Amino acid sequence: MDIEGTTTSIAFVHETLTAYARARMAAFLADNAGDDAVAHELAEIRRMEPDVPELATLLALMDRNSTLTPLKTLQGMIWRAGYAAGDLHGGIYPDAASALRRWSTMGLRLYVYSSGSVEAQKLMFKHSAAGDLVPLFSAFFDTGVGSKREPESYGRLALGMHLPPNEMLFLSAVEKELDAAATAGFRTCQLVRESDGTIASDRHDTARNFAEIRAIST
Repeated sequence: MDIEGTTTSIAFVHETLTAYARARMAAFLADNAGDDAVAHELAEIRRMEPDVPELATLLALMDRNSTLTPLKTLQGMIWRAGYAAGDLHGGIYPDAASALRRWSTMGLRLYVYSSGSVEAQKLMFKHSAAGDLVPLFSAFFDTGVGSKREPESYGRLALGMHLPPNEMLFLSAVEKELDAAATAGFRTCQLVRESDGTIASDRHDTARNFAEIRAIST
């Protein structure tokens, strides 16, 4: 499953998480200038825009809602501190949390595939209002696997999960991601949450919340 618009509201991702990282990015880079992990990600940013200060490039990427891995990794580092300080709490929909617990009890294997870094994914599920949901998942994947809009990425996921694609159901709010998953042989379902303004697809099964996901409702 994806996160944004699926397990978590789009507003939480943009108005809470992204805004939190943006407000603290400059201080974070200054305070962690000697950290090897931070330096590695900044080197990747410099390769993109060698004549532009790293901070300016990072802020511009956030303005474009970029899913670039170095940006997501640095944001994840900032969010880690925010969760530890109690400033942030994972915004997981109650219907998603309830279904995840039920599906795990049924013996289903659960995975996340999101553009946010694996660390950021785990932080969100660990600090949810429903408690620590991380143990419910078998694995977490980010764009290190590849773009969520490329069928090849889902082929790699299936290999990593050691399952044939037709035994996997991918949940997302984004039609192009679902198209890519379906091309790779996955079953698909689009989450169409009214609060997120998602436009329903005519190419995939749809559900307004996790309780309506028919393929695994029993």
